[in-house]
Amino acid sequence: MSMKLPHPPLGEEEPSPPPQRRPRGFASGPAPSAGAAGPPRRRGDREREREKERTKLRERHRRAITSRMLAGLRQHGNFPLPARADMNDVLAALARAAGWTVHPDGTTFRSSNQPPLPPPPPPPQLGMFQVASGETPAFINTLNSYTIGTPLDSQASALQTDDSLSPSSLDSVVAERSIKTENFGNSSSINSLNCMDNNQQLLRSSAMLAGDYTKTPYIPVYASLPIGIINSHCQLVDPEGVRTELRHLKSLNVDGVIVYCWWGIVEAWIPRKYEWSGYRDLFGIIKEFKLKVQVVLSFHGSGETGSGDVLISLPNWIMEIAKENQDIFFTDREGRRNTECLSWGIDKERVLRGRSGIEVYFDFMRSFHMEFRNLSEEGLISAIEIGLGASGELRYPSFPERMGWKYPGIGEFQCYDRYMQKNLRQSALSRGHLFWARGPDNAGYYNSKPHETGFFCDGGDYDSYYGRFFLNWYSGILIDHVDQVLSLAALAFDGAEIVVKIPSIYWWYRTASHAAELTAGFYNPTNRDGYSPVLKMLKKHSVILKLVCYGEEFTVQENDEAFVDPEGLTWQLMNTAWDHGLPLCIESALPCLDGDMYSQILDTAKPRNDPDRHHASFFAYRQQPPFLLQRDACYPELRTFVKCMHGEAPQNGEG
Repeated sequence: MSMKLPHPPLGEEEPSPPPQRRPRGFASGPAPSAGAAGPPRRRGDREREREKERTKLRERHRRAITSRMLAGLRQHGNFPLPARADMNDVLAALARAAGWTVHPDGTTFRSSNQPPLPPPPPPPQLGMFQVASGETPAFINTLNSYTIGTPLDSQASALQTDDSLSPSSLDSVVAERSIKTENFGNSSSINSLNCMDNNQQLLRSSAMLAGDYTKTPYIPVYASLPIGIINSHCQLVDPEGVRTELRHLKSLNVDGVIVYCWWGIVEAWIPRKYEWSGYRDLFGIIKEFKLKVQVVLSFHGSGETGSGDVLISLPNWIMEIAKENQDIFFTDREGRRNTECLSWGIDKERVLRGRSGIEVYFDFMRSFHMEFRNLSEEGLISAIEIGLGASGELRYPSFPERMGWKYPGIGEFQCYDRYMQKNLRQSALSRGHLFWARGPDNAGYYNSKPHETGFFCDGGDYDSYYGRFFLNWYSGILIDHVDQVLSLAALAFDGAEIVVKIPSIYWWYRTASHAAELTAGFYNPTNRDGYSPVLKMLKKHSVILKLVCYGEEFTVQENDEAFVDPEGLTWQLMNTAWDHGLPLCIESALPCLDGDMYSQILDTAKPRNDPDRHHASFFAYRQQPPFLLQRDACYPELRTFVKCMHGEAPQNGEG
């Protein structure tokens, strides 16, 4: 409520009033009285704020252009630029390629009267990677140019930039994936994998080893096992196939594997009747290879099983309840139910045959602990990841493909089941504004863009009094769900390492509203840090944050129209986690043949110029099936990547 301020005496200059927000949406309209209104907002202040926002958007756009230029030089110019290259590195590389000498301090001069590009000598040795005799002259000359004026072993350090005040770069992830998809997208067989040009393998490997990772922190590496290895009857499908894959993973020197334990399989038919036999057999085989296990307790359904013929849904007895009460599922504005996971509105409602949502989760977690307590005590099970939402990630199911969503749609709010609506009415009533007890009616549809809606557009209702109330309530439900489930997880697992996965929703990140994040439950517009309250709650429960650095398979279609900024989002999450003293780990679904992305993962997991020496707790590699068919093509790079993660020096001849 605004306070009535007295007018200053005549002749005195009135002090500049603080900027105030213009009410929008339900809060718009004339003030109750003219005398109670605050001082008007000056036009100059509004213009300055708009110019700041435009400047911020121009800077992000400039960074995106730089990222694509770097990607093009790496891919088409054969320049092994470091992952954190800036334009100084590009100029230095171009100057050296033209025959100039560039010193680490920037001193540049033309080399003594010699041809810019001398005839190629016999194939040189680049670090531990031997150049194949079939390389093109242009590629050989490019590598030779890097030896002009600066020794090869100092090239990486000479090109490194001091980014202690800058984000750890994830540049050109989207652009590089698009290029690789264009070049290799139609080759899915093992023959096409084996026919990859040696030029590209050398370039990828040299990019990955742009820095020396010896004597860096040891970061354990875990590889996910296919989620279809346990069938719907909780039986291990192919024990010998599992042994074969574990044998190859062991040869890569990975530290352990990730196993998905599905609620829809273990408690499939009868409440409180748990079947763990298939997982018991699987853990026994993993124990033979002396690998550690990270378990993912999946309280959601999935159509991706790795085998292609098994649909993992929620337990059958849950689906029976849903025939009479569909409000146990998340619901969009049109009344469509999302059966992937249970609504958070029933966390405290005993509608599941006498149990509430969190009681069902607790009973499942306690059953797992009682069944495999001995494996935890032996150290085989190193951590337990708790699924807290759609796809096992902490988020609302706001962009389901089965509802017709396509990237880069903003998604829709999922708060229209009767239990969520009841909670919304109670919150609105407590604020004294019962007419706020409804979802926004101008937030668009799944595939809308922010500027097409009245709620998410610049200056839209998301920043009105009503919009701020609704978004605070919507994100507050997410935080409350985290608090309740993790409180019970601490009781069930008695001191075990708990992991929680945060999604990477980076499309529309460079807009003011961050619409896709808002519908997913993260109140993170440009004028608010929406992840801080969430990570503060995770810190309260002493969990490990799992950060998904890159998006799913659809991100290869990204373009400027979606205003993406994966680097900005990753940097925000990492810094917020570090500010709260929250340990974090990294998960990435990397394509097997992409050494540049391995390099970026290494730089993200081990920031070189961080004065506080932060680093990831572990790295989780979400494999792309079929891993075994691709192993001949990606084995050398994976092995080198694991050694770099472990802080070891790769041996000569690897890669």
